[in-house]
Amino acid sequence: MNPLNELLQSRLFEGPVPAAEVMALGLYHPEHGYYRRQEGPWGFDGKDYYTALDLGPLLGQTLALRLEAAWERLGRPARFTALEPGAGRGWLGRDVLNAVSGPFAEALIYVHRDDNPAARRAAEEALAPFLAANRARFAAEAEPLESFTGAIFSNELFDALPAQPWRWDGERWTREVLTPAGPEWQAADPGEAGAWFAARTDGLEPRDGSIWCEALPGLVHALASPLEAGLFLTVDYGEAADRLLAKGADLRRYKAHSVDGKWHEDLGEADLTADVDFTRLATLLEQEGMTQLSHMELSKWIRTHAPLERWGAEWMTLPAPERMKRTENLLQLTLPDMMGSRFRVLEGWKGRVE
Repeated sequence: MNPLNELLQSRLFEGPVPAAEVMALGLYHPEHGYYRRQEGPWGFDGKDYYTALDLGPLLGQTLALRLEAAWERLGRPARFTALEPGAGRGWLGRDVLNAVSGPFAEALIYVHRDDNPAARRAAEEALAPFLAANRARFAAEAEPLESFTGAIFSNELFDALPAQPWRWDGERWTREVLTPAGPEWQAADPGEAGAWFAARTDGLEPRDGSIWCEALPGLVHALASPLEAGLFLTVDYGEAADRLLAKGADLRRYKAHSVDGKWHEDLGEADLTADVDFTRLATLLEQEGMTQLSHMELSKWIRTHAPLERWGAEWMTLPAPERMKRTENLLQLTLPDMMGSRFRVLEGWKGRVE
């Protein structure tokens, strides 16, 4: 039997288990959690899901431009630290480091932060030349972060935090739990979540609902407080709070490139995700001293910040197969109903400006 299912069955003897606790067990159990496995889930054949990084370097190249703009805005400091929490295989950091040059490349230090053992091994390979040149380093998730100037960026970090679905049944709030008979919606006091939801709508309809992540404030504080000045940027699934409520956001399971709502099955063997409440994330960042907070679809962010005309001209000099790869990468990030419309980019700023 799946060892996590055995643990869960023992827990069910005590009563229904909130979905957020099941998600935490399935993803982060220190021995059997999905993100603690020795083999990575990323990629295509035989894997569970792919990310924008599997499609090509354009996300990293655009991010590199945003980081350099932040460095310029800070007055070109001699050291610019770019911290990536939930950094996975280090591919985004690799693509950024490959894209930068000149004085900014000399100032940039990339910090990979992810305790996933499979991710660490892959990152050691991807970042090898930059580690050797002291342009990149690793930081454990438990390692205290010293104050720094630079940037915090992430790709699909916040959607992996354990989240609890809530739903309005027309009279009261209910939360999704697991019982011996399977998932159920049971009446419960939403507490702070209920107050947040109520303030983000002009009226609840039956089946309106959203997710609530208890760990979000702590993570935001842990990441944002050491940043003395610079850019905060995250790419993730999600929407504004009012849209999530109308949508009735819930948990999703990714397995073998298929997605469904069977979050209680295959614990430790499938990825579990939840939409990010970008309104709440922005509010928490504002409480940490961030300003100029905004979020937009990834497709718009790429079109706004990437030098598409210059790229197009440069790609014409490439061999046809490589030119096709770059074009497909761009289309995946910008066309409707593809990654560009499913992801959003949130940016914020902290501290002084030279």
